[in-house]
Amino acid sequence: MFKKTLLSNGLRVVTEKIPSVRSITLGVWVDVGSRYESPEENGISHLIEHMLFKGTKKRSAKQIAQELESVGGSINAFTSKEHTCYTARFVDEHLEIATDILADITCNSRLTPTHLEMEKKVIIEEIKESFENPSDRIHDIFSETIWGNQPIGRPILGDMKSVASFNKKNMTEYMKKYYRTGAVVVAAAGNVSHQKMVNLVKEKFTFPEGNSNTAVPIDTTRKKRSTFINGSNSQVHICFGFVGPKFDSKYRMPALAVNTYLSGGMSSVLFQKVREQKGLAYSVYSFLDLYKDSGMFGTYAGTDKNKAAECIDIILKEFDRLKKRRISSTTLKQIKDQFKGQFALGMESTSARMNRIARLEFYLGTYKTFDQTIKDIDKVTTSEILDYVNITMDRNKLALAVLGPANKSEINKIL
Repeated sequence: MFKKTLLSNGLRVVTEKIPSVRSITLGVWVDVGSRYESPEENGISHLIEHMLFKGTKKRSAKQIAQELESVGGSINAFTSKEHTCYTARFVDEHLEIATDILADITCNSRLTPTHLEMEKKVIIEEIKESFENPSDRIHDIFSETIWGNQPIGRPILGDMKSVASFNKKNMTEYMKKYYRTGAVVVAAAGNVSHQKMVNLVKEKFTFPEGNSNTAVPIDTTRKKRSTFINGSNSQVHICFGFVGPKFDSKYRMPALAVNTYLSGGMSSVLFQKVREQKGLAYSVYSFLDLYKDSGMFGTYAGTDKNKAAECIDIILKEFDRLKKRRISSTTLKQIKDQFKGQFALGMESTSARMNRIARLEFYLGTYKTFDQTIKDIDKVTTSEILDYVNITMDRNKLALAVLGPANKSEINKIL
């Protein structure tokens, strides 16, 4: 039920029809995020995402929100390291109006100075709020630690100084570089007609033609490095991990399998070893970020200042066990069954389907059916997992970020 059309101007339209639902999730994806920014531009992708909702020549900010909400739909957006996405979810009969709104905001926004000054204040408050939330802030600190002074390591929100400096000219020039037909994918999933979607895209979208600038390649030659920030919080928040595989790597599925094994729910290894057996943390999990040319595997835990070293030690020992011996065939089957079940449940959402087909288009330039993905999961072997963890989990290349009153010398002894 998947279809793709490449328009003559370079804009791509991908759809996945799900006849059993009445909803559609539509996304306008732009191939630009915070890793495309210079140090002076840090945060501009996210600011533009905000500003495009502040009014066009024919709609006010209130009308942009109200037109879909008045018929039960919703509109939203997000900025990541590599993409910016403007999305709407609605009943299928409102496809034309939803497409018109997303085309209007992405192609015709006014970017007025008055709205800009107001929105800069909003984002500065968002940055302040992130600093007040240590479980969020630690991830930015970890990203900066593992990547160093590279665009991929900078925070998506930017910093207060850079955000305060932006003006309309900065934004329009940035959009001219990156909001181009060759960098845009319009994706829709649900009860959608592909041809109707294509016709609407041809009619309503007016991005300038051509390809956008590419991102600076990631330097993956990392050495062991750590960041300790005392902060004002009483609890210690920890992130540590390694440079991992890129999205189209042969190790993507083994990496996802390991992530499921370590952090796939209440029965997972980290939850059981750190929380249930030792009571060291309320929240503990692993995570995997896959980029165009690299990736990042990490773990997070929030714990008492006197237990931080013990918490890190337990997790590192689990990594060492994975490196030294293969997991059993029984455990691998359990991982696969859990992974496949989670994937299947996720695919019942039109939003998840829309996100999936857009990401596959950007990262692979192709589509994988549900059955093909299940087969890819089933193909994962214990040998591939062993290879992946031994390539990735090198303690000599460990990146560690600690936020809170931890005992630095005690932690360094473990590393």
